[in-house]
Amino acid sequence: MTSLQTVILTLSVAYAVIGALLLVVLVYARLHWSMKAVAVVVTSAFYIVSFTEMRGLLGWASAERLPASFKLLKARIVEPHSLEGDPGSIYLWVEQLDEDNRPSGIPRAFRVPYDDRLADKTHAAENEIALGHPQGGRAADFGGGDGSLIDMVREYVTPKTILETTGGDSSTGEFLAPPAGAQGAVFTPIPPPRMPPKDEQ
Repeated sequence: MTSLQTVILTLSVAYAVIGALLLVVLVYARLHWSMKAVAVVVTSAFYIVSFTEMRGLLGWASAERLPASFKLLKARIVEPHSLEGDPGSIYLWVEQLDEDNRPSGIPRAFRVPYDDRLADKTHAAENEIALGHPQGGRAADFGGGDGSLIDMVREYVTPKTILETTGGDSSTGEFLAPPAGAQGAVFTPIPPPRMPPKDEQ
């Protein structure tokens, strides 16, 4: 069993124990019914928040802000689907770069809202990567995620979402669009890493 599977199993058992303890308290404690109702609501909210925050552990694409500087590894463009009400998304698999253009070695998946110009830039960047020309970007050229908690909960518990998505999360949350003035510089060739100066002998 991998460490990630161990973490997920441990959290699942912990949540089950918390639910069982709450049940015992509600059945045997001499509390006013309003206090018991508050305990149920608080615990339910805790489960929902924990579920949305653990998506990164399960491989869901993050709607958070992209790293300040990154290398694009792979992308997937999901165009809008008007009949299903899907506004579309662009999924980016990226690796953070430091100030010397050295990769972190930890790739992560992000999603940004669909935009025609951004989709064209992403497609062009993929073609350049296929030709052996690494492409990078900056968070300043993209919007952030920040969909509301209700949007995220509805997105992950609706059966329609489970049936219609394949291998990733859907895109019904609200996003900030990429800045209009930054569309011309979304992806650029990555210069070689800057090496530290050699010690003079």
